[in-house]
Amino acid sequence: MSIDLVLMLSVAVTGGLLAHALRLPPMVGFLLAGFVLAGLGVTGTPALDTLADLGVVLLLFAIGLKFDIRVLVRREVLGVSAVHALLSIVLVLTLLAAAGAVGVGLLADVEGADLVLVALALSFSSTVVAVKVLEEQNAARSLPGRTTIGILVVQDLVAVAVLAVVEGEAPRWWAPLLLLLVPASWPARRMLARLDHGELLTLVGVALALVPGYALFDAAGLKGDLGALAIGVLLAPSPRAEEVAKSVFSVKELLLVAFFLSVGLHGAPDASGIALAVALVALVPLKATLFALLLRACGFRVRTATRAAVSLASFSEFALIVVVAAASAGALDPEWLVVVSTAVALSFVAASVTSAAVDGVSAAASRRVPDPRRLHPEERPVDLRGADALVLGMGRLGRAASTRLVEGYGLRVTGVDSDAARAGDLTAEGLHVVEGDATDPLFWARVRDEGTVRLVLLAMPFHGSNLAALEQLQRSGFGGSVTAVTRYDEEVAQLVERAAVVGLYDAAGAELADRAVRTADPGVS
Repeated sequence: MSIDLVLMLSVAVTGGLLAHALRLPPMVGFLLAGFVLAGLGVTGTPALDTLADLGVVLLLFAIGLKFDIRVLVRREVLGVSAVHALLSIVLVLTLLAAAGAVGVGLLADVEGADLVLVALALSFSSTVVAVKVLEEQNAARSLPGRTTIGILVVQDLVAVAVLAVVEGEAPRWWAPLLLLLVPASWPARRMLARLDHGELLTLVGVALALVPGYALFDAAGLKGDLGALAIGVLLAPSPRAEEVAKSVFSVKELLLVAFFLSVGLHGAPDASGIALAVALVALVPLKATLFALLLRACGFRVRTATRAAVSLASFSEFALIVVVAAASAGALDPEWLVVVSTAVALSFVAASVTSAAVDGVSAAASRRVPDPRRLHPEERPVDLRGADALVLGMGRLGRAASTRLVEGYGLRVTGVDSDAARAGDLTAEGLHVVEGDATDPLFWARVRDEGTVRLVLLAMPFHGSNLAALEQLQRSGFGGSVTAVTRYDEEVAQLVERAAVVGLYDAAGAELADRAVRTADPGVS
């Protein structure tokens, strides 16, 4: 093993622990570790670059597994992406023109077309940072989360075209044949459905992301990262998609450490370069404000628009790729790479810090700014009036519990699930299910009820989601009974003081015994 890799790992661990001690996201510590390593004269290695690429590939693959392609054609995604890109380019060009007027050396001999290229690259937001922020807030499936990911996908599609122009290489003649992956995804989904729950499922998921995803798209002259995203989207209808996403989560998180280190390892610029990088980062709040205003125009409430805007408040790692390509072609001074990498890294740090305060800021803003006259359909009030019970999470467990509460106890039950397709299917079957993310404060702000709900069942598949939903219930002043399902003993302590706890396997064991006795002796009731 390389000594440099050992040093990188040691400094990364130290940076992560320091960030944790300061209650900052770990990626802030990894970025700072990269700067420290650059200051010590350490440069990136091929192994680190490979790990960083793998982390981004698996991140985009996991996004695709949770993404609905129909989101892309919505006004708040396609329209907002186009308008924001134009306005953001104007902002960056204005700043660069002002910097050139005061004599910043890097801008002395740069042509206008090259500056437009830099401005376009800086108009994009970081996919890695945005998704990390959404994951930390448990909001990837909420309205702002889906909108954010949709905008990022549109930006990635534009990135493919821009990179092809910069590098002077068009996609291969056979690139349209990649459309055959659409029918080919059907047997792949069937294969996933037949696999056992274990390491083979994880291995197959990673292989699908890397081979028909990254490698095939890269060979076709397209962005390999986009290929991993596309494969994830094609596999999303599979009933095992969520399990695959969960199985690659730990691998992806570990590999992303290499990505954040590699960004910091680009080094620090000179005094004028630092001033330019800081000035560029000062535009990030303006970028976020533009996103918020445009989403407001689409009917989003202040809190929803702010949540999405903050997750997009960064520069994209794609800016580094564009600048590297332009510098290699002789269009830009190589020092632009150091300036842009510094600006990108600083924007990552700023995004990590501001995301922690987004709920407080958006809540304060919502008290002063009225809702739009024409609300987005998913921003309209959620009517729970008349419901006796609420089931949060309508997977197999939630569905069975809802049916039992209705048929066995005669209760009026409303189910809540973040999966729009599942909510629609269950509604068609006769259950009352509304689409919504029960972990999101924005969902509870839309709830309208008359205090008829007496009990709530937390039946979401992840303990963190149930815990977050319980916190939202408490903040809303709910005084009824809450029952939560747990899988592991260590989760009980976090719930036992605030909810009745049912062990998933305990309950399954009791039901198994009851059914065994009734099967052996039909006379037993």
